[in-house]
Amino acid sequence: MKKIKVLIVDDSAVVRQTLEQILNTDRQIEVIATASDPVVAAQRMKTEIPDVITLDIEMPRMDGITFLKKLMTQHPLPVVICSSHTGKGSKAAFKAMEYGAVEIISLPKIGTKQFLQESSILICDVVRAAAQTKRRYVYRKPVIEQVAPKYTADKILAKADPRMMVQTTEKVIVVGASTGGTTALQVFLEALPLRSPGFVVVQHMPENFTTAFAERLNAVCRVKVKEATDNDPVVPGQVLIAPGNKHTLLKRSGVHYYVEVKNGPLVSRHRPSVDVLFRSASRYAGKNACGVIMTGMGDDGAKGMLEMKETGATNIAQNEATCVVFGMPQEAIKAGGVDLVLPLNKIPGRVIDVCGY
Repeated sequence: MKKIKVLIVDDSAVVRQTLEQILNTDRQIEVIATASDPVVAAQRMKTEIPDVITLDIEMPRMDGITFLKKLMTQHPLPVVICSSHTGKGSKAAFKAMEYGAVEIISLPKIGTKQFLQESSILICDVVRAAAQTKRRYVYRKPVIEQVAPKYTADKILAKADPRMMVQTTEKVIVVGASTGGTTALQVFLEALPLRSPGFVVVQHMPENFTTAFAERLNAVCRVKVKEATDNDPVVPGQVLIAPGNKHTLLKRSGVHYYVEVKNGPLVSRHRPSVDVLFRSASRYAGKNACGVIMTGMGDDGAKGMLEMKETGATNIAQNEATCVVFGMPQEAIKAGGVDLVLPLNKIPGRVIDVCGY
Protein backbone atom coordinates (compact mmCIF):
# COMPACT_ATOMS: atom_id res chain seq x y z
CA MET A 1 0.00 0.00 0.00
CA LYS A 2 1.31 3.46 -0.93
CA LYS A 3 2.29 5.43 2.13
CA ILE A 4 0.70 8.77 3.03
CA LYS A 5 3.38 11.44 2.56
CA VAL A 6 3.27 14.15 5.24
CA LEU A 7 4.90 17.58 5.47
CA ILE A 8 5.09 19.03 9.00
CA VAL A 9 5.09 22.84 9.22
CA ASP A 10 5.74 24.24 12.71
CA ASP A 11 8.15 26.80 14.13
CA SER A 12 8.83 24.67 17.22
CA ALA A 13 11.65 22.16 16.74
CA VAL A 14 10.28 20.11 19.66
CA VAL A 15 6.83 19.89 18.06
CA ARG A 16 8.30 18.99 14.67
CA GLN A 17 10.39 16.24 16.21
CA THR A 18 7.53 14.89 18.34
CA LEU A 19 5.05 14.85 15.46
CA GLU A 20 7.59 13.20 13.17
CA GLN A 21 8.26 10.46 15.73
CA ILE A 22 4.54 9.86 16.28
CA LEU A 23 3.64 9.74 12.58
CA ASN A 24 6.57 7.54 11.64
CA THR A 25 5.34 4.85 14.04
CA ASP A 26 2.44 4.25 11.64
CA ARG A 27 3.31 1.96 8.72
CA GLN A 28 0.86 3.79 6.47
CA ILE A 29 2.48 7.19 7.02
CA GLU A 30 5.83 8.65 5.98
CA VAL A 31 7.05 12.12 7.02
CA ILE A 32 8.86 13.34 3.92
CA ALA A 33 9.97 16.70 5.34
CA THR A 34 9.59 19.22 8.14
CA ALA A 35 9.62 23.01 7.84
CA SER A 36 10.02 25.77 10.40
CA ASP A 37 7.70 28.16 8.56
CA PRO A 38 5.55 28.39 5.40
CA VAL A 39 8.37 29.92 3.34
CA VAL A 40 10.57 26.88 3.96
CA ALA A 41 7.55 24.62 3.35
CA ALA A 42 6.93 26.21 -0.05
CA GLN A 43 10.56 25.54 -1.03
CA ARG A 44 10.27 21.89 0.07
CA MET A 45 7.10 21.44 -1.97
CA LYS A 46 8.96 22.39 -5.15
CA THR A 47 10.73 19.02 -5.02
CA GLU A 48 7.95 16.78 -3.63
CA ILE A 49 4.22 17.31 -3.06
CA PRO A 50 2.89 15.79 0.16
CA ASP A 51 -0.44 14.04 0.54
CA VAL A 52 -1.17 15.83 3.84
CA ILE A 53 0.25 18.90 5.57
CA THR A 54 0.18 19.45 9.33
CA LEU A 55 0.22 23.20 9.90
CA ASP A 56 0.84 25.43 12.89
CA ILE A 57 -0.97 28.77 12.89
CA GLU A 58 1.36 31.18 14.68
CA MET A 59 4.71 31.22 12.85
CA PRO A 60 7.34 33.78 11.78
CA ARG A 61 7.54 35.33 8.29
CA MET A 62 4.07 34.03 7.34
CA ASP A 63 1.27 32.86 9.61
CA GLY A 64 -0.54 29.57 9.00
CA ILE A 65 -3.84 31.17 7.95
CA THR A 66 -2.16 33.23 5.21
CA PHE A 67 -0.26 30.17 3.96
CA LEU A 68 -3.45 28.10 4.00
CA LYS A 69 -5.35 30.64 1.91
CA LYS A 70 -2.53 30.77 -0.65
CA LEU A 71 -2.28 26.97 -0.72
CA MET A 72 -6.01 26.47 -1.31
CA THR A 73 -6.06 28.86 -4.25
CA GLN A 74 -2.85 27.58 -5.88
CA HIS A 75 -2.43 23.91 -4.93
CA PRO A 76 -5.27 22.55 -2.72
CA LEU A 77 -4.13 19.79 -0.36
CA PRO A 78 -5.58 18.21 2.79
CA VAL A 79 -4.35 20.32 5.72
CA VAL A 80 -4.51 19.35 9.40
CA ILE A 81 -4.22 22.26 11.83
CA CYS A 82 -1.94 21.64 14.79
CA SER A 83 -3.04 24.17 17.40
CA SER A 84 -2.83 25.04 21.06
CA HIS A 85 -5.56 24.52 23.65
CA THR A 86 -5.92 28.25 24.30
CA GLY A 87 -9.04 30.20 23.43
CA LYS A 88 -7.09 32.25 20.89
CA GLY A 89 -5.65 29.08 19.36
CA SER A 90 -9.03 27.35 19.06
CA LYS A 91 -10.66 30.38 17.40
CA ALA A 92 -7.83 30.61 14.88
CA ALA A 93 -8.13 26.88 14.21
CA PHE A 94 -11.80 27.25 13.31
CA LYS A 95 -10.95 30.18 11.06
CA ALA A 96 -8.55 27.81 9.30
CA MET A 97 -11.39 25.29 8.87
CA GLU A 98 -13.35 28.01 7.05
CA TYR A 99 -10.45 28.39 4.61
CA GLY A 100 -10.29 24.67 3.82
CA ALA A 101 -8.44 22.81 6.58
CA VAL A 102 -10.01 19.40 7.14
CA GLU A 103 -9.07 18.50 10.72
CA ILE A 104 -7.66 19.85 14.00
CA ILE A 105 -5.21 18.17 16.35
CA SER A 106 -3.84 19.41 19.66
CA LEU A 107 -0.18 20.16 20.08
CA PRO A 108 1.46 17.03 21.47
CA LYS A 109 2.61 17.35 25.08
CA ILE A 110 4.97 15.35 27.22
CA GLY A 111 2.99 13.30 29.72
CA THR A 112 2.26 9.83 30.96
CA LYS A 113 2.77 6.75 28.82
CA GLN A 114 -1.01 6.38 28.40
CA PHE A 115 -1.38 10.02 27.31
CA LEU A 116 1.37 9.72 24.72
CA GLN A 117 -0.01 6.42 23.42
CA GLU A 118 -3.54 7.82 23.07
CA SER A 119 -2.20 10.99 21.43
CA SER A 120 -0.31 8.86 18.90
CA ILE A 121 -3.45 6.89 18.04
CA LEU A 122 -5.56 10.02 17.55
CA ILE A 123 -2.95 11.98 15.57
CA CYS A 124 -2.25 9.10 13.17
CA ASP A 125 -5.98 8.50 12.69
CA VAL A 126 -6.54 12.19 11.87
CA VAL A 127 -3.76 12.17 9.24
CA ARG A 128 -5.16 9.02 7.62
CA ALA A 129 -8.62 10.59 7.59
CA ALA A 130 -7.27 13.77 6.00
CA ALA A 131 -5.59 11.74 3.25
CA GLN A 132 -8.96 10.16 2.42
CA THR A 133 -10.59 13.53 1.76
CA LYS A 134 -8.77 13.89 -1.57
CA ARG A 135 -10.77 10.92 -2.89
CA ARG A 136 -14.04 12.45 -1.86
CA TYR A 137 -16.35 10.10 -3.70
CA VAL A 138 -14.39 6.87 -3.23
CA TYR A 139 -14.03 5.39 0.25
CA ARG A 140 -11.33 2.80 0.79
CA LYS A 141 -11.26 1.37 4.28
CA PRO A 142 -7.69 1.71 5.57
CA VAL A 143 -5.68 -1.08 7.08
CA ILE A 144 -5.37 0.08 10.70
CA GLU A 145 -2.44 -1.15 12.68
CA GLN A 146 -3.67 -1.65 16.23
CA VAL A 147 -1.44 0.35 18.56
CA ALA A 148 -3.64 -0.42 21.55
CA PRO A 149 -6.72 -2.60 22.23
CA LYS A 150 -9.80 -1.31 20.43
CA TYR A 151 -12.34 -1.13 23.21
CA THR A 152 -16.08 -1.27 22.68
CA ALA A 153 -18.79 0.62 24.55
CA ASP A 154 -18.85 -2.28 27.07
CA LYS A 155 -16.00 -0.44 28.80
CA ILE A 156 -18.31 2.47 29.62
CA LEU A 157 -21.88 1.13 29.74
CA ALA A 158 -23.65 -2.24 29.65
CA LYS A 159 -25.87 -3.03 26.65
CA ALA A 160 -29.57 -2.15 26.93
CA ASP A 161 -32.11 -4.61 28.28
CA PRO A 162 -35.48 -3.86 26.62
CA ARG A 163 -37.29 -5.23 29.70
CA MET A 164 -35.80 -2.41 31.78
CA MET A 165 -37.20 0.40 29.60
CA VAL A 166 -39.45 2.95 31.32
CA GLN A 167 -42.23 4.28 29.10
CA THR A 168 -41.84 7.90 27.96
CA THR A 169 -42.94 9.87 24.92
CA GLU A 170 -40.19 12.51 24.99
CA LYS A 171 -38.10 12.40 21.81
CA VAL A 172 -34.32 12.84 21.64
CA ILE A 173 -31.82 13.02 18.77
CA VAL A 174 -28.26 11.69 19.02
CA VAL A 175 -25.70 12.57 16.35
CA GLY A 176 -22.18 11.34 15.56
CA ALA A 177 -19.65 12.92 13.17
CA SER A 178 -15.92 13.10 12.52
CA THR A 179 -13.85 14.27 9.52
CA GLY A 180 -15.83 16.96 7.69
CA GLY A 181 -18.32 17.06 10.54
CA THR A 182 -17.70 20.63 11.66
CA THR A 183 -19.09 21.95 8.38
CA ALA A 184 -21.78 19.28 8.04
CA LEU A 185 -23.04 19.90 11.57
CA GLN A 186 -23.31 23.63 10.93
CA VAL A 187 -25.38 23.00 7.79
CA PHE A 188 -27.54 20.50 9.69
CA LEU A 189 -28.11 22.55 12.84
CA GLU A 190 -28.65 25.87 11.04
CA ALA A 191 -31.62 24.28 9.25
CA LEU A 192 -33.38 23.27 12.48
CA PRO A 193 -36.44 25.24 13.58
CA LEU A 194 -36.57 26.66 17.10
CA ARG A 195 -39.21 24.06 17.94
CA SER A 196 -37.00 20.98 17.76
CA PRO A 197 -36.32 17.96 19.98
CA GLY A 198 -33.32 17.92 22.31
CA PHE A 199 -30.03 16.93 20.65
CA VAL A 200 -26.80 15.38 21.93
CA VAL A 201 -23.85 15.45 19.50
CA VAL A 202 -20.46 13.75 19.44
CA GLN A 203 -18.01 15.39 17.03
CA HIS A 204 -14.50 13.95 17.19
CA MET A 205 -12.45 16.94 18.28
CA PRO A 206 -9.60 17.63 20.72
CA GLU A 207 -10.13 18.79 24.28
CA ASN A 208 -11.18 22.47 24.70
CA PHE A 209 -11.87 23.02 20.99
CA THR A 210 -15.47 21.92 21.49
CA THR A 211 -16.15 25.01 23.61
CA ALA A 212 -15.32 27.34 20.72
CA PHE A 213 -17.15 25.05 18.29
CA ALA A 214 -20.36 25.18 20.34
CA GLU A 215 -20.11 28.96 20.67
CA ARG A 216 -19.72 29.37 16.91
CA LEU A 217 -22.76 27.18 16.23
CA ASN A 218 -24.82 28.97 18.87
CA ALA A 219 -24.15 32.28 17.11
CA VAL A 220 -25.64 31.09 13.78
CA CYS A 221 -28.38 28.62 14.80
CA ARG A 222 -31.94 29.22 15.93
CA VAL A 223 -31.66 26.42 18.47
CA LYS A 224 -29.41 26.93 21.49
CA VAL A 225 -26.03 25.17 21.21
CA LYS A 226 -23.68 24.62 24.15
CA GLU A 227 -20.86 22.35 25.24
CA ALA A 228 -22.28 19.63 27.48
CA THR A 229 -21.47 19.53 31.17
CA ASP A 230 -22.29 16.72 33.57
CA ASN A 231 -26.01 16.52 34.43
CA ASP A 232 -27.09 19.05 31.78
CA PRO A 233 -30.77 18.43 30.92
CA VAL A 234 -31.62 17.44 27.35
CA VAL A 235 -34.48 19.77 26.45
CA PRO A 236 -36.31 20.76 23.25
CA GLY A 237 -34.67 23.53 21.27
CA GLN A 238 -31.17 22.83 22.64
CA VAL A 239 -28.12 21.01 21.26
CA LEU A 240 -25.45 19.66 23.61
CA ILE A 241 -21.97 19.13 22.12
CA ALA A 242 -19.87 16.45 23.84
CA PRO A 243 -16.67 18.00 25.26
CA GLY A 244 -13.39 16.84 23.74
CA ASN A 245 -11.59 14.07 25.62
CA LYS A 246 -14.74 13.12 27.60
CA HIS A 247 -17.33 10.45 26.91
CA THR A 248 -20.89 11.81 26.90
CA LEU A 249 -23.84 9.54 27.65
CA LEU A 250 -27.58 10.06 27.47
CA LYS A 251 -29.29 9.24 30.77
CA ARG A 252 -32.87 9.48 32.05
CA SER A 253 -34.53 10.31 35.33
CA GLY A 254 -38.23 9.45 35.14
CA VAL A 255 -39.38 10.81 31.79
CA HIS A 256 -36.66 13.45 31.50
CA TYR A 257 -33.27 13.10 29.83
CA TYR A 258 -29.91 14.46 30.93
CA VAL A 259 -26.27 13.79 30.04
CA GLU A 260 -23.44 12.22 31.96
CA VAL A 261 -19.94 13.44 31.07
CA LYS A 262 -17.18 11.12 32.23
CA ASN A 263 -13.65 9.84 31.73
CA GLY A 264 -12.82 6.41 30.35
CA PRO A 265 -10.60 4.64 27.81
CA LEU A 266 -10.70 5.30 24.08
CA VAL A 267 -13.71 3.49 22.63
CA SER A 268 -13.58 2.66 18.92
CA ARG A 269 -10.30 4.65 19.07
CA HIS A 270 -12.07 7.82 20.22
CA ARG A 271 -13.00 9.83 23.29
CA PRO A 272 -15.72 11.04 23.05
CA SER A 273 -17.06 8.01 21.21
CA VAL A 274 -20.18 7.89 19.06
CA ASP A 275 -20.65 4.21 20.04
CA VAL A 276 -20.86 5.20 23.72
CA LEU A 277 -23.47 7.90 23.04
CA PHE A 278 -25.52 5.63 20.78
CA ARG A 279 -25.44 2.73 23.25
CA SER A 280 -26.69 5.03 26.02
CA ALA A 281 -29.50 6.20 23.70
CA SER A 282 -30.50 2.58 23.03
CA ARG A 283 -30.51 1.90 26.78
CA TYR A 284 -32.36 4.98 28.02
CA ALA A 285 -34.43 6.25 25.07
CA GLY A 286 -35.12 3.19 22.89
CA LYS A 287 -37.85 3.83 20.33
CA ASN A 288 -38.03 7.51 21.36
CA ALA A 289 -34.55 8.13 19.97
CA CYS A 290 -33.47 9.09 16.47
CA GLY A 291 -29.85 8.52 15.51
CA VAL A 292 -27.91 10.41 12.84
CA ILE A 293 -24.46 9.39 11.66
CA MET A 294 -22.50 11.77 9.48
CA THR A 295 -19.25 12.15 7.57
CA GLY A 296 -16.11 10.64 9.11
CA MET A 297 -13.49 7.91 8.75
CA GLY A 298 -13.61 4.62 10.62
CA ASP A 299 -16.48 2.71 12.21
CA ASP A 300 -17.23 4.60 15.43
CA GLY A 301 -21.02 4.57 15.85
CA ALA A 302 -21.78 1.53 13.67
CA LYS A 303 -22.30 -0.93 16.55
CA GLY A 304 -24.11 1.62 18.67
CA MET A 305 -26.49 2.53 15.86
CA LEU A 306 -27.39 -1.14 15.36
CA GLU A 307 -28.15 -1.40 19.08
CA MET A 308 -30.39 1.67 18.77
CA LYS A 309 -32.30 0.06 15.91
CA GLU A 310 -32.71 -3.13 17.92
CA THR A 311 -34.45 -1.13 20.68
CA GLY A 312 -36.78 0.64 18.22
CA ALA A 313 -34.97 3.84 17.25
CA THR A 314 -35.13 5.35 13.75
CA ASN A 315 -31.67 5.93 12.28
CA ILE A 316 -30.42 8.12 9.43
CA ALA A 317 -27.05 8.12 7.65
CA GLN A 318 -25.59 10.89 5.51
CA ASN A 319 -25.18 9.74 1.92
CA GLU A 320 -21.85 9.27 0.17
CA ALA A 321 -22.23 12.17 -2.26
CA THR A 322 -22.43 14.76 0.53
CA CYS A 323 -19.80 13.20 2.85
CA VAL A 324 -16.20 14.38 2.97
CA VAL A 325 -15.36 10.80 4.02
CA PHE A 326 -18.03 8.09 3.75
CA GLY A 327 -16.45 5.82 6.37
CA MET A 328 -18.68 6.05 9.44
CA PRO A 329 -22.01 6.17 7.56
CA GLN A 330 -20.95 3.29 5.31
CA GLU A 331 -19.95 1.10 8.25
CA ALA A 332 -23.26 1.81 10.00
CA ILE A 333 -25.15 0.90 6.83
CA LYS A 334 -23.14 -2.33 6.43
CA ALA A 335 -23.84 -3.25 10.06
CA GLY A 336 -27.59 -3.02 9.40
CA GLY A 337 -28.37 -0.18 11.81
CA VAL A 338 -29.54 2.43 9.29
CA ASP A 339 -33.15 2.99 8.20
CA LEU A 340 -32.66 5.94 5.83
CA VAL A 341 -29.72 7.22 3.75
CA LEU A 342 -30.15 10.88 2.85
CA PRO A 343 -28.17 13.84 1.47
CA LEU A 344 -27.14 16.30 4.15
CA ASN A 345 -29.73 18.95 3.26
CA LYS A 346 -32.58 16.43 3.61
CA ILE A 347 -31.67 15.17 7.09
CA PRO A 348 -32.96 18.11 9.24
CA GLY A 349 -36.49 17.94 7.87
CA ARG A 350 -36.67 14.16 8.15
CA VAL A 351 -35.45 14.24 11.75
CA ILE A 352 -38.20 16.73 12.64
CA ASP A 353 -40.80 14.56 10.88
CA VAL A 354 -39.62 11.37 12.62
CA CYS A 355 -39.99 13.07 15.99
CA GLY A 356 -43.43 14.47 15.21
CA TYR A 357 -42.47 18.13 15.61
